[in-house]
Amino acid sequence: MPTITADALRRIGQEFITALGCRPDDAQIVADHLVQSNLFGHDSHGVLRLYEYARAVNEGRVNPLGSPEIVREHACTAVVDANNGFGQVGAVLATNLAMQKARQYGLASVSLRRASHIGRAGAYPIMIAQAGLIGVAFVNSGRTGTQVAPFGGIDGRLGTNPLAFAAPRRANPPIMVDMTTCTVADGKIRVATNLGKPLPEGWIIDTEGRPTTDPQVYWNEPRGAILPLGGPLGHKGYALSMMMELCAGGLSGQGMSAGDRSSPGNGVLFTVYDIAHFGDLESYYDEVEALVRHVKSSRTAPGVAEVLVPGEPEFRAERERAQSGIPIDETTWGKICASARDVGLDPNAWKTS
Repeated sequence: MPTITADALRRIGQEFITALGCRPDDAQIVADHLVQSNLFGHDSHGVLRLYEYARAVNEGRVNPLGSPEIVREHACTAVVDANNGFGQVGAVLATNLAMQKARQYGLASVSLRRASHIGRAGAYPIMIAQAGLIGVAFVNSGRTGTQVAPFGGIDGRLGTNPLAFAAPRRANPPIMVDMTTCTVADGKIRVATNLGKPLPEGWIIDTEGRPTTDPQVYWNEPRGAILPLGGPLGHKGYALSMMMELCAGGLSGQGMSAGDRSSPGNGVLFTVYDIAHFGDLESYYDEVEALVRHVKSSRTAPGVAEVLVPGEPEFRAERERAQSGIPIDETTWGKICASARDVGLDPNAWKTS
């Protein structure tokens, strides 16, 4: 299993995305996003996606030169069309626009459509929180909706439909929530598949609705389905997923789950709050730190070393992997190298340190 430094992986990613026909600046946005996901320990949304993006370009589902544009705008709202370009490029533009509007008016919502895959939803609220604002992202999969079974059903009828949130702290990394509204992102099933490992119980069901730990059941036709978040209380994850459909798909114009595989891509709604418009900023930070101290003062359950706040595991992983490097499993690395050769690159020339 190769271990590659973050800087080297960024260079590889940028070279790879550029070779797909993307502008260098846009390629850097995509590569930085993927490597940041690996640093955070979310390998499901990291460079594993490179060979998938290459396939999407080859199949015409992504236009590497597609440029996002604002197609509807008011004081506190806007709609951005990514024109089938790389999702991260459109999402960064939409996020920056929402922050700009929120600083002027206190809050703003900007939706994004025709954005292919935006990657890790949590990346954008983190951008917002690092600018001193509160950010929320709702995401759906447009009109596709074939991955997740509705509560009480056994057929895939919804996307993984993540939601993400981040809020700033005075002198610490932001508090961050980044979660799917189902039991797991399908990218984590990809990771298990590449590693040849079984899935944890309770993640997926087969085409007859029977629980299974075999990741191939999810990929092979007729496909199984991911379960909604919550196990026996899965109606809660299902309800949240429907919220993502209505807000992200409905307000972006990307559309809502309908089983239409011909229109893949994320619909997104970014909402930003400028804390200073609502009250004293220092008082807010005082309250945040008091909340963190109070939560962390809880006695720990057996086998638990400490109580962590949301986002803390990711930022710790980032510090560790920035020093030790990012491990890439052999199957994933082999697929990246094979795809690189297909676009005219020589992986043997890559410097991995």
